[in-house]
Amino acid sequence: MSGEGDKFVYAKDVSAFGFDWGRLSLTVAPEVNGAERFSGGLVEVKPGMGHERHNHPGAEEIIFVIAGEGEQMVEDENGNPVTRKVGPGCTVYVPESRYHSTLNTGSGPMQLFVVYSPAGPERALRDLPDFRLLPPGE
Repeated sequence: MSGEGDKFVYAKDVSAFGFDWGRLSLTVAPEVNGAERFSGGLVEVKPGMGHERHNHPGAEEIIFVIAGEGEQMVEDENGNPVTRKVGPGCTVYVPESRYHSTLNTGSGPMQLFVVYSPAGPERALRDLPDFRLLPPGE
């Protein structure tokens, strides 16, 4: 799926990045619909799971909590971890190149919508040892 006409995209209609902790379905990206300045999509984090502390060199990130509850860590400007409980409706801003991590502390899946600017940092996820590409609908 790519091209000018792909402006309305459901997560179930695109392939997803699968991991032991959950999945990322990119619904906005250069390869999906030609977006040039950012990329984003739906993240689903399994109960009790999360992604490790990491950063996106040269990119900012927005995390919007759709469903579930968890703990979000974002390092401050001095590199100190700042952790907050997050739930539906919370927006988290991750400054450029800042380390961060997410943990689902709830009993059900945690759903997030993430945006990366500029597009591209999500490509590095393909190099993680537990990465697998899931076909649409899986």
